[in-house]
Amino acid sequence: MTAIPQLWQTMTAGWAAGDAALFASVFAADVDFVNVRGEALSGRDAVEASHAKLFTTAYRGTALSASVTLIRPLAPELALVHATSEIAPAGVLTHAQAIVRDGEIVAFHNMIPKGPAA
Repeated sequence: MTAIPQLWQTMTAGWAAGDAALFASVFAADVDFVNVRGEALSGRDAVEASHAKLFTTAYRGTALSASVTLIRPLAPELALVHATSEIAPAGVLTHAQAIVRDGEIVAFHNMIPKGPAA
């Protein structure tokens, strides 16, 4: 469980380098990934392909910072994880909920928070 923050550090390193393969390397081959637009991607290859497009278009030259805010062990080698991130200079803030199993992310749901509940 102590290696979980390293997964997000690897994502930020991949983002900074514009390296979609490095970014996607933390995800299981069969990951279920939902991006901030609510689009469901199936598998690491799809995550890599979608981020390769982002890194050469809308988010070219941007930086991702991320912070793991919750690690809730569910079973040995299985945890629920919450993380927040920011894309600079775009000013995009996100919140992700993930399931990490055996050192890789097997499910990931990212979203842009709407703000505090009324």
